[in-house]
Amino acid sequence: MNHVFMTATEIAKDFNRRPIFRDISFSLSSPSSLAISGKNGAGKSTLSKILAGLISSTRGSITYTLNDKQVGIEEFKHHIGFVSPYLNLYDEFTALENLQLLSRIRATTQQNETRMKDLLRLVSLWKRKDDLVGTFSSGMKQRLKYAFALLHNPIVLILDEPTSNLDDEGIEFVQRMVKQQKEEGVLIVATNDKKEACWCAQEIHVGMPEK
Repeated sequence: MNHVFMTATEIAKDFNRRPIFRDISFSLSSPSSLAISGKNGAGKSTLSKILAGLISSTRGSITYTLNDKQVGIEEFKHHIGFVSPYLNLYDEFTALENLQLLSRIRATTQQNETRMKDLLRLVSLWKRKDDLVGTFSSGMKQRLKYAFALLHNPIVLILDEPTSNLDDEGIEFVQRMVKQQKEEGVLIVATNDKKEACWCAQEIHVGMPEK
């Protein structure tokens, strides 16, 4: 099993010269879990995207170590799964075609059809695998995003608003997956829901202090 170590040092982010958060520092070594909490607009989603390598920080640094070797974010991205209600899917393709396309885009070894079909069953979308994603409800799209995130067996799983748009069955699935992930790898959850924050062993609060 791969071992990872992540260290964030004094991470800060500004938008249009306005500070969103400052001095975020923490370390995570697999297996471990971290909740990112804060008010709406405090920067939880922004920090999640920085950790996933989707956007850059204004200041500070993040180091990624894989099996005792420090690697850059471009290499480490292939070991990260990311789920967010703001991620876009391809509405003009079916659920299965979306997974196939993602597999081709990734620079790592393409996943086989069996893995994709197993994931669609896992997220309860097997019967809708050949339907256009544009016909899906918001909850079904959220389930498909989990299939995306798990496709390459990520060591690090970053969840932004993890139960957004999900029904009770979907939430139960997320809770089972979270339990497994934090036992085997690194789990990061961005949320303002206290119950979801309690899934994790550590918690950091983001946002600028009120004056």
